[in-house]
Amino acid sequence: MKDVIIKYKSVIKFIVTFLLVYAVLSFSYKLYLDNSDGSDYYPDYVTNLVARQSQSVLQAVGYDAEIAKHPEVPSMNLYINGKFLARIVEGCNSVSIIILFISFMVAFASSPKVTFFYTLAGSVLIYSVNLLRIAIITIGLYHYPWRKELLHTIIFPLIIYGMVFLLWVFWVNRFSTPKKSKDA
Repeated sequence: MKDVIIKYKSVIKFIVTFLLVYAVLSFSYKLYLDNSDGSDYYPDYVTNLVARQSQSVLQAVGYDAEIAKHPEVPSMNLYINGKFLARIVEGCNSVSIIILFISFMVAFASSPKVTFFYTLAGSVLIYSVNLLRIAIITIGLYHYPWRKELLHTIIFPLIIYGMVFLLWVFWVNRFSTPKKSKDA
């Protein structure tokens, strides 16, 4: 057993680090959500910010977009030309995806400076692409409402998770430094 642990030490370290960072960040985010009363920013600050910024993106490309608090569900409703098209819920704000990205980056870290700046830039890119994703899906729902399932269940994962995967692949291929084996 000791030989197996020694042989796969780097893999075990990666998995343990990833899970530990993911657990700590997820728990911290849950605490944030649990303590977010929504009085100033409904339903929570980040989700509210994403809703307002998504509205701005839609307005910037020429749509008459509005947001409003959902009366029953902790979310923001998104409208184009007065037509309700989407609800922006906590899961739409990209924080969970950024937590996943950061966990991988910490577990597969290179030099602290390079890792920090790549993680920061990647997180900003994920957040920004998420805003564009919400705008694209909303525009798609406005023009092609019969494609709702395709837009939300296929286009969403393709855009956001595909980009995160590409960021990881780029990181591993460009910045990570594989350990030299003693046998080589």
